[in-house]
Order: sequence, then C-alpha cells, then structure tokens
Amino acid sequence: MEEFLPLASEEELKEEICKTMRRLFNRGLISALGGNISARLPGASEFWITPSGVFKGELETEDLIKVDLEGRVIEGYLRPSIETPFHAMIYRRRADVNAVVHSHNPIATGLALAGIEIKPVTVEAAVVLRRVRIVPWAFPGTDALAKLVGEYIEGARALVLMNHGVVGVGSNLLEAETIVETLEEVATAQFVASMFKRDLPLIPEEDMELIKRLYGV
Repeated sequence: MEEFLPLASEEELKEEICKTMRRLFNRGLISALGGNISARLPGASEFWITPSGVFKGELETEDLIKVDLEGRVIEGYLRPSIETPFHAMIYRRRADVNAVVHSHNPIATGLALAGIEIKPVTVEAAVVLRRVRIVPWAFPGTDALAKLVGEYIEGARALVLMNHGVVGVGSNLLEAETIVETLEEVATAQFVASMFKRDLPLIPEEDMELIKRLYGV
C-alpha cells in the first residue's frame, strides 16, 4: 500500500475523522446513526472517537470525544460511541494501529451471514485485505465483543462482525478507510461472480506469494 504522511496535530486528526465519516456516509457504508471511527497520533495513549446517537453525515470536530485506552472519557461533552471498548482493545493490542473504522458494509456483511468468506478474487484483495476474518456474534458495545475483536485482529487488517458490520484498521485514517472500501468492492465483485459461477477463479497461491514480495506486504 502507499505510504501516507502522518498528521501533525490533534486538530488535523479530528478534522480528518469528520471528513472520513462524511465520505463513508456518502458511499453508503455508514448510516445516519450507525458506524464509528477513531484515531490517535502515533504512540499516543489516548484516541479520539465519534459520538453515539449523533447524525454521522454532518459531524463537526467539537462533537468528537477523547478517551484513554481503558475507554475513560478525557475530553468532550457527548457520549462516546458504544463501540469504544473494542476500539480501545485494538489500540491496546496493536501498537501499529492508529485508526479504526467500523462501518456497515452491506455486501461484505451479507456474505458473512451466508457463511461465505471474502476470497482473493482481485489483486486488491490480495494486496490490501490479505485474509479477512469473520468474528462470531457478540452483542454490540459489550466487553465480550471487545474481547473477540482483540483476539481476531491479531495479524489482520479487516474483520467482518457477524450480524453487525466490518472493521478496518490502519496506521492512519486513510489506510483504515481504504480497507473498508476495498472490502466492500471485493465483496461486491465476489457476490456478482457467484451469481453465475460456483467455483470462482482465485489468484493462484504462488502469485499471492509474488504479490506479497512485490508490494512488501
């Protein structure tokens, strides 16, 4: 994947969270009240997260909430997303992650409900997504879900939460956004192809290894 320049300040970070939320809302991957985004500066022990119960298409920087890695509110006047526990868990488990996007991708979520894994049907799937893991059902906002996400996120960039949505992580917001958008694009291609062909032509394993070497993934 491309290298992205790190943001220099928390104000820039907050602005990018709001911009990312609007882009995903406009793409139909985040709904009016569904989905959440968080991000931190590299190495920080706190992160900014979107609020609960607020229209996602028009978030402003003053709507965001800063919390620590235990999920305790440090700054902000609104309630943080109910999914704050699993965001905090990811940051505790993955020092390389500085952004988390939880969106409600309809096709990717639908495939998981049908018991279908996202497969390497495109180069983007191989390079950007690698292996997509499906997390068993757990009630939203609970410690049980946070624990499961913490277990499944090890070594992964993308997760599908059963009956719920998807999670993409990255070293910054643009990378995490790229993950969830690519996930939906690949899921859509796989879904369309499966309507006409049972055994899909996947990228061969030897070429997967070559792609990993070429792109350094």
